[in-house]
Amino acid sequence: MSGPVPHGFNLSRVFSTVAAAVPDQVVLIWRDRRVTYAEMDARATGLASLLVERGLGSHAERETLAGHESGQDHLGIYLHNGNEYLESMIGSFRARVAPFNVNYRYVAEELVYLLTDARTRALVYHAEFAPTLAAIRDQLPDLELLVQVADESGHDLLPGAVDYEQAVATPVPAAGLPEPDGDDLYILYTGGTTGMPKGVLWRNDDIYVSSMGGTPFGTTEPYTSYDAIAAAARAGGGGMRLLMIPPFMHGAAQWSTFHTITGGGAIVLPDEVRRLVPSDAIGVAVREKVVSIPVVGDAVALPLIEEVERGDHDLSGLAAFNNGGAPLTPGVRDRILSALPHVLVMDAAGASETGLQMSSLSLKGMEAGTATFDPIPTTTLVDDLLSRTLQPGEGEGWLAQRGRVPLGYLGDAAKTARTFPVIDGVRFSIPGDRAVINAEGRVVLLGRDGVTINSGGEKIFVEEVERALAAHPAVRDVVVVGRPSQRWGSEPVAVVQLEDGAEATDEELVAEAERHIARYKVPKAIVRVAAVQRSPSGKADYRWAKAQAVEPVG
Repeated sequence: MSGPVPHGFNLSRVFSTVAAAVPDQVVLIWRDRRVTYAEMDARATGLASLLVERGLGSHAERETLAGHESGQDHLGIYLHNGNEYLESMIGSFRARVAPFNVNYRYVAEELVYLLTDARTRALVYHAEFAPTLAAIRDQLPDLELLVQVADESGHDLLPGAVDYEQAVATPVPAAGLPEPDGDDLYILYTGGTTGMPKGVLWRNDDIYVSSMGGTPFGTTEPYTSYDAIAAAARAGGGGMRLLMIPPFMHGAAQWSTFHTITGGGAIVLPDEVRRLVPSDAIGVAVREKVVSIPVVGDAVALPLIEEVERGDHDLSGLAAFNNGGAPLTPGVRDRILSALPHVLVMDAAGASETGLQMSSLSLKGMEAGTATFDPIPTTTLVDDLLSRTLQPGEGEGWLAQRGRVPLGYLGDAAKTARTFPVIDGVRFSIPGDRAVINAEGRVVLLGRDGVTINSGGEKIFVEEVERALAAHPAVRDVVVVGRPSQRWGSEPVAVVQLEDGAEATDEELVAEAERHIARYKVPKAIVRVAAVQRSPSGKADYRWAKAQAVEPVG
């Protein structure tokens, strides 16, 4: 069949289509490992076979369910980056099981919350996490199947667990595998850096077409069939190579990975996948001749560009830095373009609840405006009352997405109704970002309302304050949060990490901020830390920062 399966594209069949078109091309490179499309496809089928053999799959079709409900079993992926992560995703989809991302930094209590909230029946995990799992196993009565990936930790298999290499060698059941459907779920858990993590439920077809390669780059029309995807993969010639530094548990990493897969390209992993080692990452980029490097804000981009500035690296084949998930400050963007004047810096904006919404492109001498983006046709702003969409030049409102948006939040009907309202008969996704639409129809992103500071009746968007402070050359990293104030109700506090060996007084940092933002937005206090804590992907951890800001005066 050349057209889509019922209800559109499914990510399992997208992968098998590309694997059939370019079986001998390499899909993943890590250290001395070269995994071809055919090999990964076979291994994913083995995992799918184990899941089906154990009775996991889909038990209710989409049309019988509300937006916040799932009719499928769920498999958690508790892994560092590696071929096993992609195989677990594809194998789950192939068994009509919905995979979801598990943050490997979570402590036991957070892990219990997540795995319970996700109604987890199966879990694929690295052996290093076996002791953590063993300690909470009795709190997870629904968790039936454990699949353990061997690693350098040397931990033995947990009781009843299946070795991953045995799992992917499982033969196809006599009755065969189910036919994946475009309605099957893609589940993405939010980071939980501002509140408790929530499972965002997408249809496979919607997330693939909106954000994962189902719409060819630079166009607005999706592929019309699997045959068209196969043709695109063959035409790519294996030339697209992406250096994947952010963890696959981060939505943007999954999205750019499937974009690359749709073009028959290769995902290149740094030798060290547990933390960012800039010399390693750039060395691998040179060795494997990568074309694109995705980054998540300054936390990833700055160490990389410092390594480029230090060394003599041949990055002549590098075409782009792709930023998403956290802001890239103007100073860091300028350093990228100065060190690598031939590259394109692409900033993309979106959320777990919206998919990709807008982007901006910067070339040396043609830099885009700070936090200013060109929206895709389905991105818009709506007014504060959620009653209508805003027209160009109407100013501030809620950043919104329409068209292909998620079904809801797993198990939470009330939050689903709030985040995905219907306006004039059209369903929108409005996860909480504030923005301005200017006269030219471009969108200026202000920031997430959930971390906005209301100080004396004035709204302060923390990302704007962070950019202002980051302009000081001594500032390595900064996160801004609000803390209680008797006078203002809430006041901005900057949690600052300085460059090694650098010095700057509070007065000097405040003076720098005053050059860029109004006085009422300037931090009322500076809290200095040895290192700003961020999520593994590079996103700001506002819960951690608030603890740093409040405790000194508490």
